Amino acid sequence: MPKTLLNATHIAHSFEYPLFTDIEFNLAEEESIAIIGRSGSGKSTLLHIFSSFIKPLEGQVGLLNHKELYSLSDNSIEEIRRNDLGIIFQAHYLFKGMSALDNIEIATILSHEEIDPTLLKALGIEELMQQKIGDLSGGQQQRISIARVLSKKPKIIFADEPTGNLDKETALLVMNVLLNYIKENHAGMILVTHDEEMAKLCNRSYKLEDKQLKEI
Repeated sequence: MPKTLLNATHIAHSFEYPLFTDIEFNLAEEESIAIIGRSGSGKSTLLHIFSSFIKPLEGQVGLLNHKELYSLSDNSIEEIRRNDLGIIFQAHYLFKGMSALDNIEIATILSHEEIDPTLLKALGIEELMQQKIGDLSGGQQQRISIARVLSKKPKIIFADEPTGNLDKETALLVMNVLLNYIKENHAGMILVTHDEEMAKLCNRSYKLEDKQLKEI
């Protein structure tokens, strides 16, 4: 039976107005789940709650073997992020004065992993390794950031619009790499996207609407 990687119960959060309430959610090994919804519905906030960056106003998040993520110390949460979580942000957060290779190596050194040449080839970036980040296009930078995340061998991938700035062909390439990764590494992925075509490639899809997360 697949192992549960994430279990969230009764999650509620708000900023100037309530975003969502009483959300129940779980993620298993080798499972990919997409969350779609209109702009401002709270998709990214929910992803940040699941991935340890925003504490919910109500509810609990169980991550990997931890029953309640937000009861842990800051150091323990940072260790989980470094060793077990792969977070693909809308912004790349790459070091522009460094080469593509150096950017990826930062993640592998911290996680004690090695860069997989087949991953670079699958993403079509093997020829870019010696180029400076500032000289690359936005789409190339996005693929470098994805390679950096996958190279640390995370157990859970949290992806916030990972194909948003890519053309359709490259978006499909990236999705195939992500989906193959979770199968081969017994990992899981939660994908936030506005692209329903990309969402359909996942095992399950949810829509965040009217403060509720509903399976579609």
